[in-house]
Amino acid sequence: MKNPYENELKALKRAGRFRGRSVRDETLIDAASNDYLGLAHHKELHLKACATLSQYGDHAPKASMLVNGYHPIHRLFEEALCAANGFEAGIVMGSGFNANIGLIEALVRKGDVLLMDEEYHASGVAGARMCEGEVIFFTHNDSGSFKEALKRAHGKRTIVAVEGIYSMGGDLVPREIIELAIEHETILILDEAHSSGVIGEHLMGILDHYGIAPTPLMIKMGTLGKAYGSFGAYVLSSKHISEYLINRAKNVIYATAPSLYDTALAHHSLDYIQSHTQTLREQIALRQNIVLETLGIECAGLIVPIEIGDNHEVMRLQEQIKNELGMHVGAIRQPTVKKAILRLIARLDIDAALLRRACERLTQIWVK
Repeated sequence: MKNPYENELKALKRAGRFRGRSVRDETLIDAASNDYLGLAHHKELHLKACATLSQYGDHAPKASMLVNGYHPIHRLFEEALCAANGFEAGIVMGSGFNANIGLIEALVRKGDVLLMDEEYHASGVAGARMCEGEVIFFTHNDSGSFKEALKRAHGKRTIVAVEGIYSMGGDLVPREIIELAIEHETILILDEAHSSGVIGEHLMGILDHYGIAPTPLMIKMGTLGKAYGSFGAYVLSSKHISEYLINRAKNVIYATAPSLYDTALAHHSLDYIQSHTQTLREQIALRQNIVLETLGIECAGLIVPIEIGDNHEVMRLQEQIKNELGMHVGAIRQPTVKKAILRLIARLDIDAALLRRACERLTQIWVK
C-alpha cells in the first residue's frame, strides 16, 4: 500500500481534527505557549546557564543516570528543588510526558489499584495502560466520585493521580481530594506541570497553595518546559519512593540522563522565581483580574479556556484573532478536550494593557 493511513487522515480532516505543524511566527504575540512567567525570553538566565556549564569539562550527560550520566548539575538542582518544596529526594527526568509514563508504570504493580482523575494528562493515561494493576477513573474533580472509587479500591496499594492545575480547563484539584488521599494512606501523585511556578505563597504549586505539608506517600511531578522556561521534568518524593523509582522506573534506568544545559537553566529559573516571588505573584494577580473583569472567567492560574464547541469554528476564530489582534492563541480540539476551546495563556510577557484590549475584543467575537 502506498498510503496505508489515507482513510484515517481523511476522517480527521472531515471532523476538523487534522493537525499539522507550523514554524512559530515571531511577529505574533504569544498567548498560546505554557511559558507562564515569560522566563524563556530572559536572556540573562540563558547566559547564567552557559556560565554554569562552562565550569565543567563536559556539556552533555553522555549516559543514563545509572551508568555514568548523573552529573553534579543534576544533583544540585534536585537538592534545590527538595529544599524549595519540602521533599526528601528528587530525580530529574527527560520530560513531563516521559516522567508520567515512567512513574505510573513503575508504581502500579500487579494487585495494586490506580485511581485517576478522568481528565488527567494523556501521558498518565498512557502509563495507566502499561501498568499491571487495576485502573479506576473517577469523575473530574468530584470528591463524591473519588470517595466511591476509594471504596472500590481493594488492592495491595492504592495509588491516586491528580493534577494541581488541569492543563485544559485550568481548574485546581479540590483540597478535599488531597485530604481524602492522605486520610486513606494512598500513594498520591500530584502532576504539577501547570501549577508549579504559578500558584502558592512561594509559587511552588498546589501544596504551597493549600498550605499542606508533603507526606512520605506524596509524589510531586513537575515540568521544566512551562513556568521554568526550560525543558525536562522532576519527581520529588520520600527517599524510600525515590530509591524504588531509581530501581524500577524504566525512563530513569534506560534513558540518557537529562540535558545539562536545560537542567542548569531550570536551576537558575528556580533561583529567579524564589528571588522575585512577590513581584511575580502581583503580576499573575493583575492578569487574573483583567481576565475576570473582561471575560468573566475566574482563573486559578494563567490558563484561560474559552469554550467554542465546534472544531472548525475554533480554528476559524484562531485565524481571526491572529489577523485582527496579531496574537496567537491555542485552538484545542477533540479528543484533547470534550468540546473545542480557545486556550489563551495570560503570560507575564504580555503587556497588561495589551492583554486587556485582547480580552475585550474576544468578548465581541466569542458567542457564549
